[in-house]
Amino acid sequence: MLPRRAVILAAGNGTRMGTLTADRPKAMLDVDGIPLIDRHLDALASCGIHDVTIVAGYQQPRLRDHLGDRVRYIDNPRYRDTNSLYSLWLARDELRTGAVIMNSDLLVSRELLHRLVGAPAEDAVLVDWDGTLADEEMKVKIWQGFAIDFSKELAPWDADAENVGILKFGARGGTRLVAHVDALIAAGPLNAWAPMAFRAFAQEWPLRAIATDGIPWTEIDFPEDLERAERIAVPAAFAEATASPDEATRSRVRRAA
Repeated sequence: MLPRRAVILAAGNGTRMGTLTADRPKAMLDVDGIPLIDRHLDALASCGIHDVTIVAGYQQPRLRDHLGDRVRYIDNPRYRDTNSLYSLWLARDELRTGAVIMNSDLLVSRELLHRLVGAPAEDAVLVDWDGTLADEEMKVKIWQGFAIDFSKELAPWDADAENVGILKFGARGGTRLVAHVDALIAAGPLNAWAPMAFRAFAQEWPLRAIATDGIPWTEIDFPEDLERAERIAVPAAFAEATASPDEATRSRVRRAA
């Protein structure tokens, strides 16, 4: 069953972006003239997902003014001293029936999102086998096509891929994920990353790894990442504008096969 809702984690203050996020959250950064959050919503809509909840914190009035009632909002009032695990916990009621979960500071194409959403497995994570597995990357260990560990602390030689930052869960998986998030928050690591919960989930329930297969994407953590995002966005937008709907559908089917 395809997911019909999404949760976007967008509470962080993006301090590593310097002055670029002085008056806006990273989700409001422009890439080729289009805010990241608009790109997310358009990509989700192309997958049939229109029920979107954003966990907001830093500069959230900018998001609310820009998006209005296109989405629902959850306020993370503790965004300064918590991290994405806490934001995920705040959205737990949205997760119990299943959802796509994505970080707001990504540039991904519709094609990549379709690969994940359209995958047969109910519970899955998008991973890049070709990424650079340095200290900064959230690394994933994979066994027989399933993610079994998530951590920045994984040694590069003990990891197989990079976590893109987008996952999907069905109703059973969503319920299990919430149980792990509840347990972790009760134990106290409020400043932990959401992949701590994904790790706990993956170690007791199958989480299929879906490969990007070389389709470009980028996480935007530093100003120079915006330059890479621009290089990705422009040709991708041209391809989407010139391809017919039938061609786009055939391309997705070929890549999903």
